[in-house]
Amino acid sequence: MTTDVILTDVAEGIAVLTINRPKVLNALDIPTLLALEAAWTKLEADSAVQVIIITGAGDRAFVAGGDIADLKSRDGLRHYEEFAEIIHRVFRRIELCDKPTIAAVNGYALGGGTELILATDVRILADSARLGLPEITLGLFPGAGGTQRIIRQIPLCRAKEIMFTGDQISADEAVAIGLANKVVPKAEVMTAARETAAKVASKSPLVLKLLKRSLNSGGDMPLSAALAHEQAMIGLVLDTADSKEGCSAFLEKRAPKFSGR
Repeated sequence: MTTDVILTDVAEGIAVLTINRPKVLNALDIPTLLALEAAWTKLEADSAVQVIIITGAGDRAFVAGGDIADLKSRDGLRHYEEFAEIIHRVFRRIELCDKPTIAAVNGYALGGGTELILATDVRILADSARLGLPEITLGLFPGAGGTQRIIRQIPLCRAKEIMFTGDQISADEAVAIGLANKVVPKAEVMTAARETAAKVASKSPLVLKLLKRSLNSGGDMPLSAALAHEQAMIGLVLDTADSKEGCSAFLEKRAPKFSGR
């Protein structure tokens, strides 16, 4: 499935979703977000897709943020009811997707770009990538989940510094503070993302789904409740055919053949 602004390609269990607006550095506006949501719906429903990679078109940007001119023209209520409602819905859907997600960050990821990264599971950055939440320099602050996701993922003092100053951070610094997984040469970012995706796609899709649900739900619970939730979820996993296959394969010294059941 392709559209003007969202491209998708599926092969060997891996889907690559590309935000395709390179002339505006893949900036997010309402039509782009709605196209992203429509593409996501199809990928979630496609049983052939086990892992989803998100990237940006061109060689300059992953997602450089939102459309500032459009944002300047909005009053608060209209923004709340339209753009903010849509971007929160789409990013939350990406965050809670049962299928593992990988951000292949090929360039600038500022504002909404960093907020999109924060909703993904694994983040692989080109060495030229720059991240940041520069909204404060416009007299604004992050409004697509950034204020809440970043403080749950990196130290609070560092998150505050990033948002209070609006400074961009390098790919190496993003990894150092726990905002991303690894940095690779720019020409290798998609190769590295595919290699990671292939490792994940070789695992049981059912167990990955239950694992992601355990992580997403448990992160919002106090520890006592989260541990009880984990205990219940691993009980479900032990009833799957894939758990039996994985243990049998280990004992028989062979590669497992997971069926997703």
